[in-house]
Amino acid sequence: MARTSVVAAAVLVLAACGNGEDSTDDTTPAAAGSEESTEGGSEDGALSGDIAIDGSSTVTPLTEPAAELFMQENPDVRVAVGTSGTGGGFEKFCNGETDISMASRQIKDEEIAACEEAGITYEELGVANDGLAVVVNPENDWATCLTVEELNTAWMDGSTAASWSDINPEFPDEELTLYGPGTDSGTFDYFTEAINGEEGNIRQDYNDIGEDDNAAVTGVSGGVGAMAFIPLSFVLEAGDQVKAIEVENEAGECVAPSEETVQAGDYNPLGRQLFIYPKGESIADKPEVKAFAEFYVNNSDEIADAAGFIALTEEQKQTALDHHRLPRRGSLTPVGTTHP
Repeated sequence: MARTSVVAAAVLVLAACGNGEDSTDDTTPAAAGSEESTEGGSEDGALSGDIAIDGSSTVTPLTEPAAELFMQENPDVRVAVGTSGTGGGFEKFCNGETDISMASRQIKDEEIAACEEAGITYEELGVANDGLAVVVNPENDWATCLTVEELNTAWMDGSTAASWSDINPEFPDEELTLYGPGTDSGTFDYFTEAINGEEGNIRQDYNDIGEDDNAAVTGVSGGVGAMAFIPLSFVLEAGDQVKAIEVENEAGECVAPSEETVQAGDYNPLGRQLFIYPKGESIADKPEVKAFAEFYVNNSDEIADAAGFIALTEEQKQTALDHHRLPRRGSLTPVGTTHP
């Protein structure tokens, strides 16, 4: 199933759960800059304006249906969602080019410094949970659980592991082929830090699939000795094309990635939370941005479920609402005004 199909399905499912109003526009999110919009709201109090969002390819399948539904309920608002990776998104965000940045990791110190230098403030809002899955070909019957040390042997910078037997002598002498995302990906940052101890620490001869995690699925499904790391949501989408293996956690237990193990914190070190970063200035000056952030968090359960992600725990959701002073409202209610 293509990722666009997941987004489309999410929109249909969530729209069916909404307020029953017909969509006024079935096109993709419009680019910012329409001369017809007035920033913040119209004379009758309805929201209007443009919201520019960019960042993580992992978070995009959550944000696109959220944007589509928000625009259905607020037809004078245009939400443009771009995908340039977590790092690329923060670069645009700290340059003042976007209102909201999507991230599959927390903002880095150097990105914080760049935003501070540009005078840009922000909020950090959790929108879903996800796990990074280590996947192999379905015909691989020897790797059922890997330790962090074994994964490090395969992926670390300078690794010369060329076969599975180099990872573990009990494994067969099957050629090892590796697939993973590029350096702009939050998935790349998270995996390399969790497994290799440092962001960006990775061998140079793996197959770099950029921001296209589906390319990793294709690669692994086509080679018995292939391995990749991808977001858990892509594993669920891939069906029987790949097999997610268990990873030994800090307690020495082999744990498979799942909604339950990620939410419980048992699937460590490869469980994670996904975020959006609304710009403080946009929250203050553009009512439509604050309303969208409120809509996103309040409806995060339904959005995450429809898009194949793991919902926030109640504690995580309440933290986002309380800490950032966003009111808690019923799911998929119309958002037409902002709240103090």
